[in-house]
Amino acid sequence: MKKNLPLYIALGVVVVLVLWFISAQNSLVTLEENVTAKWSQVENVYQRRLDLIPNLVATVKGYADQEKELLTEITELRSRVGQMNVSSDILDDPAAFERFQQAQGQLGGALSRLLVVSENYPDLKSNQNFLALQSQLEGSENRIAVERKRFIEAVQEYNTAIRRFPNSLVAGLGGFDKT
Repeated sequence: MKKNLPLYIALGVVVVLVLWFISAQNSLVTLEENVTAKWSQVENVYQRRLDLIPNLVATVKGYADQEKELLTEITELRSRVGQMNVSSDILDDPAAFERFQQAQGQLGGALSRLLVVSENYPDLKSNQNFLALQSQLEGSENRIAVERKRFIEAVQEYNTAIRRFPNSLVAGLGGFDKT
C-alpha cells in the first residue's frame, strides 16, 4: 500500500485537475452563451424600434408635409439599418460592429429630431395614435439603453473571466477569444 501512495497522490492530483478544467470550461461556455443571449436581446429591441418607425412616419406624414426631408431621411436610415445582415458573428468583427452601431446611432438621432419637430404641430401632439407611438418609441429607446448596458456587462464579465489566471489557460486551450 505504501509503495503505491505516490501513484495514488498523482492520480488524485490528475483527477482534481481534470475536474477543475471541466468546471472552468463549462463556466466559460456559460459566460460566452450569456454574451450571445444579451446581444440577441439588443437585436430584439432594435428590431422593435424598426417595426415602429413606419407607423410613426405615416402618422406624422399626415400632419407635417413640410418635414418631408426628415421623414425621408428616417425612412432611408431605417431601410439601411434593416438591410444590415446582423448575426452574433458581428461580435467577432469590430469593423462591422462599429458600422452597425453607427447606423443605429444615426437612426436614433433622426428619430429624436422628429420628436422635436413634432412639437411644432399642436394637432399632431394631441393625436392619440401619435402619442401612443411616441410613447412606444421612447420605451424602445429606453429598452435599447438597458439591453446595451446588460450586453456590455456580460461582455465585461466574459472578458474578465477568460483573462484571469488560471481560466486563461483553459480559455487558450478551448479557443475562447476576447469579445
